[in-house]
Amino acid sequence: MTSPVVILIGPPGAGKSTVGPLLADELGVAFTDTDTMVEEMARKPVSDIFTSDGEAVFRDLERTAVARGVASHPGVLALGGGAVMNTDTRRLLRGQRVVYLATGFAAAVHRTGLDVPRPLLLGNPRARLKELLAERVPVYESLAWITVRTDDHEPQEIADDIAETIAARIAAEAGEGAGVTAGEDDAGWESGPAAEHR
Repeated sequence: MTSPVVILIGPPGAGKSTVGPLLADELGVAFTDTDTMVEEMARKPVSDIFTSDGEAVFRDLERTAVARGVASHPGVLALGGGAVMNTDTRRLLRGQRVVYLATGFAAAVHRTGLDVPRPLLLGNPRARLKELLAERVPVYESLAWITVRTDDHEPQEIADDIAETIAARIAAEAGEGAGVTAGEDDAGWESGPAAEHR
């Protein structure tokens, strides 16, 4: 079995689907995301799954997609924003190279546009997004091997710096150099709370 080189997590609007392919290109690997895997399994769009089958069915499919991706995708794997709320998924992510793309509320609102149909942001999208961030951010932070602040940074810049930070961290873990220590590096990125232990 081959684990992903990197697993991206973060809320809607963090940039996973934009940064992920750029990062995969930088690393010379393939990119996929769990929403795409879910759609392939269900043979219909995520929005249709929510509408016709309900969130519980989507979450079951998502949990299966994450398990498959973690077990066999050798490249960059991006998880849906809510995937980390499942305890089995959190267990699978322990010990993996998880990069948390962190973004503030204002940036998330701007990037999601709040005019694109997102099943979990129906009703009052701003209020719901704020609730989702409050629920999920502590979980993202607890799983992060590296945390990257994406506000006010271009996708390619983020991808480049993640690739450099990953290379430095892997080298440090292998005893090949000082690498990046917990805290903030020269590029302004922050190491995840568990980074120094992995």
